[in-house]
Amino acid sequence: MATRSPLPFEASPYAERREALANYFDSTARQAWIDLTSDTKVSGIRATVRAGRDEMRNTLLSWLPRDLRRTRILDAGCGTGALAIEAACRGAEVTGIDVAAGLVEVARERTPSFIGHGRIRWMAGDMLDPELGTFAHVVAMDSLIHYSPEDLVDALAQLAERCTGSILFTFAPRTKLLGAMHEIGKVFPKSDRSPAIVPVREAEVRERLARLSGWSIGRTKRVSSGFYTSQALELVRHG
Repeated sequence: MATRSPLPFEASPYAERREALANYFDSTARQAWIDLTSDTKVSGIRATVRAGRDEMRNTLLSWLPRDLRRTRILDAGCGTGALAIEAACRGAEVTGIDVAAGLVEVARERTPSFIGHGRIRWMAGDMLDPELGTFAHVVAMDSLIHYSPEDLVDALAQLAERCTGSILFTFAPRTKLLGAMHEIGKVFPKSDRSPAIVPVREAEVRERLARLSGWSIGRTKRVSSGFYTSQALELVRHG
């Protein structure tokens, strides 16, 4: 029997963090994430996170072409599917993939029975799997914020090989608050930790991305809403 070729970064720090995220979002955080991404009433802190995520999702969607008919889009880290569904309603052919199979199932259940000319293929797995194919646009909203700058940019480089238009992604900008939270989280026993958000300096992200041949940095926007802080960055293929 032929053996399967290893996926990118398999048996690597990226793969270890990916598995930790899958376990966390399919167990400890599953119900909280379902509530956060619904209309269910949540606490004041979570309400600020919900508002921030809504603003970020709308920002990324506004950076995509308005008419997405016959346009292939990868929603890399789709969660419960809000962005993928909105893109499909604009005509896109979306592949929504997430490491957390339970959240993908929620996304499938939340998909309206009619989404116009669009289509969605929901999948549980690794967003870096080359077998997913090639896309005009890739969106990775808050799905790379748990990785080191090295792994974040390496993941983007893998996605760039299968993207012909633009990559829209977010990272956690290093602020005093996020830096302090990251350091405090290290004092807890590993068994009690959720996968940490890794704050990175924008200058470092830009410096590393400058080495990505054939791509240039476009728009950027930081969203801050209570306990939610995330920065969007656009990569555009040229040449």
